[in-house]
Amino acid sequence: MSDMIADTPKSSARSALIGWLAAFATVTIWGVWAVATRHAVTHDLPPAAVGLLRFGVPALVLLPFSWGAGLFPKGLSVLKGLALLGSGAPFFLIVALGMQFAPAAEIGPLLPGTMPLFVALIGWLAFGERVGGVRLAGFTLILIGVVCIGGYGLLLAGNGAWRGHALLLTGACLWGIYTHAYRRSGLSALQAAALIALWSVLILLPFGTPPLIRAFGSGLAVPLILQIVFQGLLSGVAGIVLYGVAVDRLGASRAAAVSPIAIVLAALIAIPVLGEFPEPAALVGIAMATLGVVLASGIVSQPAPGKAVSKG
Repeated sequence: MSDMIADTPKSSARSALIGWLAAFATVTIWGVWAVATRHAVTHDLPPAAVGLLRFGVPALVLLPFSWGAGLFPKGLSVLKGLALLGSGAPFFLIVALGMQFAPAAEIGPLLPGTMPLFVALIGWLAFGERVGGVRLAGFTLILIGVVCIGGYGLLLAGNGAWRGHALLLTGACLWGIYTHAYRRSGLSALQAAALIALWSVLILLPFGTPPLIRAFGSGLAVPLILQIVFQGLLSGVAGIVLYGVAVDRLGASRAAAVSPIAIVLAALIAIPVLGEFPEPAALVGIAMATLGVVLASGIVSQPAPGKAVSKG
Protein backbone atom coordinates (compact mmCIF):
# COMPACT_ATOMS: atom_id res chain seq x y z
CA MET A 1 0.00 0.00 0.00
CA SER A 2 1.45 3.34 -1.01
CA ASP A 3 2.31 5.81 1.70
CA MET A 4 1.21 9.21 0.42
CA ILE A 5 3.20 12.15 1.78
CA ALA A 6 1.07 15.04 0.69
CA ASP A 7 -0.47 18.24 1.83
CA THR A 8 -4.19 18.57 1.30
CA PRO A 9 -5.20 21.48 -0.97
CA LYS A 10 -6.61 23.24 2.07
CA SER A 11 -3.42 22.95 4.15
CA SER A 12 -1.27 23.85 1.14
CA ALA A 13 -3.33 26.97 0.49
CA ARG A 14 -3.14 27.92 4.18
CA SER A 15 0.63 27.48 4.16
CA ALA A 16 0.97 29.62 1.03
CA LEU A 17 -1.30 32.29 2.52
CA ILE A 18 0.85 32.44 5.66
CA GLY A 19 3.94 32.69 3.47
CA TRP A 20 2.54 35.57 1.39
CA LEU A 21 1.36 37.43 4.49
CA ALA A 22 4.81 37.04 6.04
CA ALA A 23 6.46 38.23 2.81
CA PHE A 24 4.24 41.32 2.56
CA ALA A 25 4.83 42.10 6.24
CA THR A 26 8.58 41.80 5.68
CA VAL A 27 8.74 44.20 2.75
CA THR A 28 6.49 46.64 4.61
CA ILE A 29 9.04 46.60 7.44
CA TRP A 30 11.82 47.22 4.89
CA GLY A 31 10.01 50.22 3.44
CA VAL A 32 9.32 51.73 6.86
CA TRP A 33 12.90 51.03 7.95
CA ALA A 34 14.36 52.96 5.02
CA VAL A 35 12.31 56.08 5.81
CA ALA A 36 12.81 55.79 9.59
CA THR A 37 16.57 55.44 9.18
CA ARG A 38 16.85 58.40 6.79
CA HIS A 39 14.76 60.52 9.16
CA ALA A 40 16.95 59.55 12.14
CA VAL A 41 20.33 60.21 10.50
CA THR A 42 19.19 63.53 9.00
CA HIS A 43 17.43 64.86 12.10
CA ASP A 44 18.25 63.38 15.49
CA LEU A 45 21.07 60.82 15.63
CA PRO A 46 24.41 59.95 14.03
CA PRO A 47 24.64 56.61 12.18
CA ALA A 48 26.58 54.88 15.01
CA ALA A 49 23.79 55.65 17.50
CA VAL A 50 21.06 54.40 15.16
CA GLY A 51 23.13 51.30 14.43
CA LEU A 52 23.45 50.56 18.14
CA LEU A 53 19.67 50.62 18.44
CA ARG A 54 19.36 48.46 15.31
CA PHE A 55 21.64 45.69 16.58
CA GLY A 56 21.24 46.07 20.35
CA VAL A 57 17.73 44.62 20.51
CA PRO A 58 18.40 41.53 18.33
CA ALA A 59 21.71 40.97 20.18
CA LEU A 60 19.73 40.63 23.42
CA VAL A 61 16.86 38.63 21.92
CA LEU A 62 19.18 36.23 20.08
CA LEU A 63 21.71 35.95 22.92
CA PRO A 64 21.00 32.20 23.44
CA PHE A 65 22.13 31.50 19.88
CA SER A 66 25.33 33.59 20.09
CA TRP A 67 26.03 32.18 23.56
CA GLY A 68 25.95 28.64 22.20
CA ALA A 69 28.06 29.40 19.13
CA GLY A 70 30.56 31.73 20.82
CA LEU A 71 32.07 34.95 19.53
CA PHE A 72 33.58 33.05 16.61
CA PRO A 73 31.96 29.67 15.85
CA LYS A 74 34.23 26.67 15.40
CA GLY A 75 34.75 25.66 11.80
CA LEU A 76 34.09 29.15 10.47
CA SER A 77 37.09 30.45 8.55
CA VAL A 78 38.37 33.97 9.18
CA LEU A 79 37.51 35.02 5.62
CA LYS A 80 33.93 33.79 5.86
CA GLY A 81 33.61 35.32 9.32
CA LEU A 82 34.70 38.73 8.07
CA ALA A 83 32.35 38.44 5.10
CA LEU A 84 29.46 37.70 7.48
CA LEU A 85 30.34 40.51 9.88
CA GLY A 86 30.62 42.98 7.00
CA SER A 87 26.81 42.86 6.75
CA GLY A 88 26.50 44.14 10.32
CA ALA A 89 27.98 47.38 11.65
CA PRO A 90 30.07 48.17 8.51
CA PHE A 91 27.04 47.68 6.26
CA PHE A 92 24.79 49.79 8.48
CA LEU A 93 27.27 52.66 8.88
CA ILE A 94 27.91 52.85 5.13
CA VAL A 95 24.21 52.68 4.28
CA ALA A 96 23.17 55.15 6.99
CA LEU A 97 25.81 57.61 5.82
CA GLY A 98 24.52 57.18 2.27
CA MET A 99 21.01 57.91 3.47
CA GLN A 100 22.18 61.34 4.62
CA PHE A 101 22.70 62.25 0.96
CA ALA A 102 20.25 60.15 -1.08
CA PRO A 103 16.46 60.74 -0.95
CA ALA A 104 14.37 57.94 0.53
CA ALA A 105 12.72 57.16 -2.82
CA GLU A 106 16.13 56.26 -4.26
CA ILE A 107 17.20 54.08 -1.32
CA GLY A 108 14.93 51.19 -2.33
CA PRO A 109 16.15 50.63 -5.89
CA LEU A 110 19.78 51.31 -4.97
CA LEU A 111 19.92 49.05 -1.89
CA PRO A 112 17.49 46.09 -1.84
CA GLY A 113 16.93 46.62 -5.56
CA THR A 114 20.58 46.00 -6.49
CA MET A 115 21.28 43.27 -3.92
CA PRO A 116 20.21 40.50 -6.37
CA LEU A 117 22.48 42.06 -8.99
CA PHE A 118 25.52 41.93 -6.70
CA VAL A 119 24.68 38.40 -5.54
CA ALA A 120 24.59 37.25 -9.18
CA LEU A 121 27.72 39.21 -10.14
CA ILE A 122 29.76 37.85 -7.22
CA GLY A 123 28.47 34.34 -7.90
CA TRP A 124 29.57 34.62 -11.52
CA LEU A 125 33.01 36.12 -10.81
CA ALA A 126 33.93 34.10 -7.73
CA PHE A 127 32.08 30.79 -8.12
CA GLY A 128 31.31 30.45 -11.83
CA GLU A 129 27.55 30.62 -11.35
CA ARG A 130 25.63 31.43 -14.51
CA VAL A 131 22.49 33.49 -14.98
CA GLY A 132 20.53 33.60 -18.19
CA GLY A 133 17.16 34.19 -19.79
CA VAL A 134 14.57 36.26 -18.00
CA ARG A 135 16.73 36.80 -14.92
CA LEU A 136 19.51 38.28 -17.04
CA ALA A 137 16.98 40.70 -18.54
CA GLY A 138 15.95 41.61 -14.98
CA PHE A 139 19.51 42.38 -13.95
CA THR A 140 19.90 44.53 -17.06
CA LEU A 141 16.81 46.55 -16.12
CA ILE A 142 18.12 46.99 -12.56
CA LEU A 143 21.38 48.33 -13.97
CA ILE A 144 19.53 50.73 -16.28
CA GLY A 145 17.45 51.92 -13.33
CA VAL A 146 20.59 52.55 -11.28
CA VAL A 147 22.10 54.54 -14.16
CA CYS A 148 18.94 56.66 -14.41
CA ILE A 149 18.98 57.45 -10.70
CA GLY A 150 22.74 57.83 -10.39
CA GLY A 151 23.05 59.88 -13.56
CA TYR A 152 20.49 62.36 -12.30
CA GLY A 153 22.21 62.65 -8.92
CA LEU A 154 25.65 63.10 -10.48
CA LEU A 155 24.93 65.29 -13.50
CA LEU A 156 21.70 67.18 -12.83
CA ALA A 157 20.78 67.36 -9.15
CA GLY A 158 23.98 69.04 -7.96
CA ASN A 159 23.09 68.26 -4.34
CA GLY A 160 25.66 65.57 -3.57
CA ALA A 161 23.11 62.76 -3.93
CA TRP A 162 25.64 60.81 -6.01
CA ARG A 163 27.69 60.28 -2.84
CA GLY A 164 24.69 58.62 -1.25
CA HIS A 165 24.20 56.51 -4.37
CA ALA A 166 27.81 55.27 -4.25
CA LEU A 167 27.55 54.41 -0.55
CA LEU A 168 24.24 52.57 -0.98
CA LEU A 169 25.69 50.52 -3.83
CA THR A 170 28.69 49.71 -1.63
CA GLY A 171 26.27 48.50 1.03
CA ALA A 172 24.45 46.33 -1.50
CA CYS A 173 27.80 44.83 -2.52
CA LEU A 174 28.57 44.00 1.13
CA TRP A 175 25.22 42.25 1.35
CA GLY A 176 25.99 40.26 -1.79
CA ILE A 177 29.26 39.12 -0.21
CA TYR A 178 27.39 38.20 2.98
CA THR A 179 24.84 36.15 1.01
CA HIS A 180 27.50 33.88 -0.50
CA ALA A 181 29.42 33.65 2.80
CA TYR A 182 26.24 32.69 4.67
CA ARG A 183 25.41 29.95 2.16
CA ARG A 184 28.82 28.39 2.82
CA SER A 185 29.10 29.12 6.54
CA GLY A 186 27.16 26.16 7.92
CA LEU A 187 25.27 28.49 10.29
CA SER A 188 21.51 28.74 10.65
CA ALA A 189 19.78 32.05 9.92
CA LEU A 190 19.31 32.77 13.64
CA GLN A 191 22.90 31.83 14.47
CA ALA A 192 24.22 34.15 11.75
CA ALA A 193 21.89 36.97 12.84
CA ALA A 194 22.94 36.54 16.48
CA LEU A 195 26.64 36.55 15.60
CA ILE A 196 26.34 39.66 13.42
CA ALA A 197 24.24 41.52 16.01
CA LEU A 198 26.63 40.74 18.88
CA TRP A 199 29.77 41.82 17.01
CA SER A 200 28.01 44.92 15.70
CA VAL A 201 27.08 45.98 19.23
CA LEU A 202 30.67 45.50 20.39
CA ILE A 203 31.91 47.65 17.49
CA LEU A 204 29.30 50.40 17.83
CA LEU A 205 29.07 50.61 21.63
CA PRO A 206 31.87 53.18 22.21
CA PHE A 207 30.72 55.37 19.31
CA GLY A 208 26.94 55.12 19.64
CA THR A 209 26.48 55.29 23.41
CA PRO A 210 27.52 58.96 24.02
CA PRO A 211 25.14 60.44 21.40
CA LEU A 212 22.31 58.23 22.67
CA ILE A 213 22.87 59.54 26.21
CA ARG A 214 22.94 63.13 24.93
CA ALA A 215 19.79 62.59 22.88
CA PHE A 216 17.93 61.12 25.86
CA GLY A 217 19.02 64.03 28.02
CA SER A 218 17.88 66.51 25.35
CA GLY A 219 14.27 65.37 25.53
CA LEU A 220 14.37 63.00 22.55
CA ALA A 221 13.04 60.02 24.48
CA VAL A 222 10.04 59.56 22.16
CA PRO A 223 12.12 59.53 18.92
CA LEU A 224 14.52 57.09 20.61
CA ILE A 225 11.68 54.75 21.57
CA LEU A 226 10.31 54.90 18.02
CA GLN A 227 13.75 54.05 16.62
CA ILE A 228 14.05 51.13 19.07
CA VAL A 229 10.74 49.83 17.70
CA PHE A 230 11.57 50.43 14.02
CA GLN A 231 15.25 49.47 14.12
CA GLY A 232 15.47 46.82 16.82
CA LEU A 233 12.12 45.09 17.14
CA LEU A 234 10.72 45.40 13.60
CA SER A 235 13.80 45.35 11.37
CA GLY A 236 16.20 43.51 13.69
CA VAL A 237 13.90 40.77 14.99
CA ALA A 238 10.49 40.62 13.30
CA GLY A 239 11.89 41.17 9.81
CA ILE A 240 14.34 38.27 10.16
CA VAL A 241 11.72 35.87 11.51
CA LEU A 242 9.02 36.86 9.00
CA TYR A 243 11.38 36.60 6.03
CA GLY A 244 12.41 33.14 7.21
CA VAL A 245 8.74 32.11 7.36
CA ALA A 246 8.18 33.48 3.85
CA VAL A 247 11.16 31.58 2.43
CA ASP A 248 10.11 28.36 4.19
CA ARG A 249 6.51 28.55 2.92
CA LEU A 250 7.07 29.98 -0.57
CA GLY A 251 10.68 29.31 -1.51
CA ALA A 252 13.42 31.90 -1.90
CA SER A 253 12.49 33.12 -5.39
CA ARG A 254 8.80 33.58 -4.69
CA ALA A 255 9.51 35.30 -1.38
CA ALA A 256 11.98 37.66 -3.07
CA ALA A 257 9.45 38.49 -5.77
CA VAL A 258 7.56 40.84 -3.43
CA SER A 259 10.67 42.91 -2.60
CA PRO A 260 9.77 45.63 -5.16
CA ILE A 261 6.90 46.57 -2.84
CA ALA A 262 9.52 47.85 -0.39
CA ILE A 263 10.90 50.10 -3.12
CA VAL A 264 7.50 51.61 -3.84
CA LEU A 265 6.51 51.86 -0.16
CA ALA A 266 9.69 53.74 0.76
CA ALA A 267 9.02 56.26 -2.00
CA LEU A 268 5.37 56.72 -0.97
CA ILE A 269 6.01 56.94 2.79
CA ALA A 270 8.77 59.50 2.22
CA ILE A 271 6.31 61.96 0.65
CA PRO A 272 4.25 62.73 3.79
CA VAL A 273 6.94 61.88 6.37
CA LEU A 274 10.00 63.55 4.83
CA GLY A 275 8.40 65.80 2.21
CA GLU A 276 10.53 64.16 -0.52
CA PHE A 277 9.01 63.92 -4.00
CA PRO A 278 10.95 61.80 -6.54
CA GLU A 279 12.26 63.63 -9.60
CA PRO A 280 11.09 62.41 -13.05
CA ALA A 281 14.45 60.78 -13.83
CA ALA A 282 14.38 59.03 -10.46
CA LEU A 283 10.83 57.82 -11.10
CA VAL A 284 11.95 56.25 -14.38
CA GLY A 285 14.85 54.57 -12.60
CA ILE A 286 12.62 53.33 -9.78
CA ALA A 287 10.17 51.83 -12.30
CA MET A 288 12.95 50.13 -14.27
CA ALA A 289 14.65 48.76 -11.16
CA THR A 290 11.35 47.52 -9.71
CA LEU A 291 10.49 45.60 -12.88
CA GLY A 292 14.06 44.32 -12.96
CA VAL A 293 13.80 42.93 -9.43
CA VAL A 294 10.61 41.08 -10.39
CA LEU A 295 12.32 39.44 -13.37
CA ALA A 296 15.61 38.81 -11.56
CA SER A 297 13.83 37.00 -8.72
CA GLY A 298 13.01 34.17 -11.12
CA ILE A 299 9.31 34.23 -10.25
CA VAL A 300 8.28 34.77 -13.88
CA SER A 301 10.10 31.73 -15.25
CA GLN A 302 9.81 29.52 -12.18
CA PRO A 303 7.22 26.73 -12.37
CA ALA A 304 4.75 26.47 -9.55
CA PRO A 305 5.90 24.05 -6.85
CA GLY A 306 4.22 20.66 -6.71
CA LYS A 307 1.50 20.21 -4.16
CA ALA A 308 2.27 16.64 -3.21
CA VAL A 309 5.02 14.07 -3.24
CA SER A 310 4.08 10.43 -3.61
CA LYS A 311 6.18 7.72 -2.06
CA GLY A 312 5.44 4.26 -3.35
